[in-house]
Amino acid sequence: MAGKKIFIAGHRGLVGSALCRLYGKMTGWEVVTRTRAELDLQDTDAVRKFFGEEKPSHVILAAAKVGGIHANATHHVEFLLENMRIQNNVIEFAARSDVEKLLFLGSSCIYPKHCPQPIKEEYLLSSALEPTNEGYALAKITGLKLCQHYCRQYGKDFISAMPSNLYGPNDNFDLETSHVLPALIHRFHLAKLNEQPTVTVWGTGSPLREFLHVDDLAGGIHTLMEKYDEDLPINIGVGKDVTILELAEIIKETVGFGGELEWDSSQPDGTPRKLLDTSRINALGWKPRMTLREGIRNTYEWFKEHYQE
Repeated sequence: MAGKKIFIAGHRGLVGSALCRLYGKMTGWEVVTRTRAELDLQDTDAVRKFFGEEKPSHVILAAAKVGGIHANATHHVEFLLENMRIQNNVIEFAARSDVEKLLFLGSSCIYPKHCPQPIKEEYLLSSALEPTNEGYALAKITGLKLCQHYCRQYGKDFISAMPSNLYGPNDNFDLETSHVLPALIHRFHLAKLNEQPTVTVWGTGSPLREFLHVDDLAGGIHTLMEKYDEDLPINIGVGKDVTILELAEIIKETVGFGGELEWDSSQPDGTPRKLLDTSRINALGWKPRMTLREGIRNTYEWFKEHYQE
């Protein structure tokens, strides 16, 4: 595929940085990136000018305003407006500049709150969303629907992918705002350094969650860019899950924390289970390569190298 130019929007984030690692090693691909200071994707004129001048042949839209449950629950307006501005600009001008293929990155959290398990792609919009996440979810749903209609109405090869819970290098490890896996890595690391006797984890440990290493996601996205052209969004996940208790035990062992786990059952567990049906992407020949233990070890090594005491 000589002479292909791919614009990775959001290249400094968890997903975008993994895509840059992957495509940067591939022959025949020129990777194009812009920082937010160089290109504000909410600025319609700036995005129009970028596509007119740079003329990428392929686009992966991994840029988004994201946050934890508190941010999502209190800033619906910002999550809805900012994400829709980003999406509308990139998707519209990709279409206008005759981009060969675009992939829009959704999220498993846009599925209804109460879904049969495992979650199939057709369950999208089948019932009510999680209220705390509605602004972000509605924006993402609008983005994938826009891609779907560009495909149906104008014949554009614009596809959407919905990954499960992601983790890996360049994740957010902030103790206040990060998701459960990076937060536990950070907390067990501090407990080990400070020789704490225990680490307290919220909830009962019983909820089931699915975790996909971001380098495996990048491989899945590449597979979709090569092999997938349907207008129905497609899941990318591991296809199996673990309890939060099992996750905590793996992280504890990986970090080398010798103390005990304590569970604060007064804190909420959240959704009992959220597992994606990955049969459609598996049928294209893709499966994740990394086990959860390998992925956590890889992520912890990155964390130790980059974390400032």
